[in-house]
Amino acid sequence: MSDCLFCKIIAGEIPSSKVYEDDLCYAFHDISPQAPTHFLVVPKEHIQSVSAVNDENARIVGHIFAVIAKLADELGFAGPGYRVVSNIGQAGQQTVPHLHFHVLAGRDMTWPPG
Repeated sequence: MSDCLFCKIIAGEIPSSKVYEDDLCYAFHDISPQAPTHFLVVPKEHIQSVSAVNDENARIVGHIFAVIAKLADELGFAGPGYRVVSNIGQAGQQTVPHLHFHVLAGRDMTWPPG
């Protein structure tokens, strides 16, 4: 999608601080971190949100969660724990209409999250 912020980041049109990349997904540091470790993992295929996950693209989401687990282990925060968040739609505070998962770690996560 030509006007999507995350599609432009994936394409290298907008700079980002890359954490990880493979054929299906791209991970980069959040520009406004809410924890000592805070990065986003996005599918390279434009999927609008969790609401748009279907039988055809669900394996990408599964792959993303495997990547998150791998990164948590490699970056050393799997043991203490972390949070994965996806905002969906306006009421869910989704500001970029491209499926993305926030990965936050390095501090205790409070509940409710707000």
